[in-house]
Amino acid sequence: MKINVKECAAILQQQDNILILTHDHPDGDTLGCGFALCRALHALGKRARVINADEIPHKYGYLYNDIAAEDFQEQFIVAVDVATENLLGDLQNTYGGKINLCIDHHGTNTLYAENTLLEEVPAACETVLKLIKELGVQIDVGIANCLYTGITTDTGCFRYASVTADTFRAAAELVELGADNGKINRAMFETKTKTYARLEKLAIEGMRYYCNDRVAVIIVTQDMYAQTGSNETETEGLPPLTRQVEGVEIGLTIREKQDKTCKVSIRTFESVNAAELAKMFGGGGHPQAAACRVEAEVAEATKQLIEKCAVLLGD
Repeated sequence: MKINVKECAAILQQQDNILILTHDHPDGDTLGCGFALCRALHALGKRARVINADEIPHKYGYLYNDIAAEDFQEQFIVAVDVATENLLGDLQNTYGGKINLCIDHHGTNTLYAENTLLEEVPAACETVLKLIKELGVQIDVGIANCLYTGITTDTGCFRYASVTADTFRAAAELVELGADNGKINRAMFETKTKTYARLEKLAIEGMRYYCNDRVAVIIVTQDMYAQTGSNETETEGLPPLTRQVEGVEIGLTIREKQDKTCKVSIRTFESVNAAELAKMFGGGGHPQAAACRVEAEVAEATKQLIEKCAVLLGD
C-alpha cells in the first residue's frame, strides 16, 4: 500500500528494533538514507541498525563511523532506495517477502513492501529529509551529512536534468544545518584511489561500441580487479564515463561477479529509457540511470543486453 510522509512517520513512531536494508553495490543515496534514518531513530530512543549485502566503500565511512553497533532481534524491516527485492542482493534470501516498509524514489518500484513511501524525486534522501522532519527529530551534522551525500551523489553533483528547484532548496537547507558540502563533494567526485585509477584506465581502454556507436560498453572482470588491486566497491565512478562519449545514447557497465553472473549499470540520455531496459532483466531505476542483474557470464550477458538495446534504438 502506498503511504505519504505523515503516515510513514506515524508507523515508525509505533515501531522499535528496526532493521534498515540498503541495496547491493551500495551508493551514496541508499547509504545516506539508511544511516540518516538510523540516526533519527536513535534520537527518538529506538534501536535501529543498517545492513547491506556487499562491502560498503571506504569513502562512505564518515556516514556511520560514530554510530554504535546495536545487536537486537529485528521486529520491523525497512528498505531504503530499493526499487525491487532482487536489488537487495543476498539479503533477499533472508528478507524477501518480509519487508514492512519501503522508502524509495524509483518509478519502477514494484510495491513489494507492506507499505511504500514513494516520491519520484532525484534522490531518495530528499524524501527522508521530509520524513525526519515529520518525526520531529532535530537534524544534526551527522544526519545532514548523510542526506547531503545522497542528494549530491544521485544528482551527479547537481548536474543531471532530474534536479529541481526543490532539490537545490533541500541541499541548501542541509548546508545551513551543518553538512560539509565541500568535503563531501571532494570525496565523492574529486578523489580517486590509485587502485581505482588503474581500474579506470583498463576500463576506458577496453570500452567497446555497438549499434552504430550508439551503445558504449565497459566490462569489468574479476581478472581486472586482480590486475589493479581494486574491487567492486570502487566501480561507482565507471558508469558515468560511458555517457560522456559523443554520439552514445546508451552506456552499459557490466561488472562480473564472483559467481560469474553480471551486475549491470545503465546510463542513457532522454532518447532511451534506462529503466525500461533494466526492467527487461528484472531490475529498475530511473529514466536515465538504472541497474539490473543478468544471470549469465559476461559474453552472453553482453549479447543479451546489446540485443535489447538494438530494439530500444530501433536498429
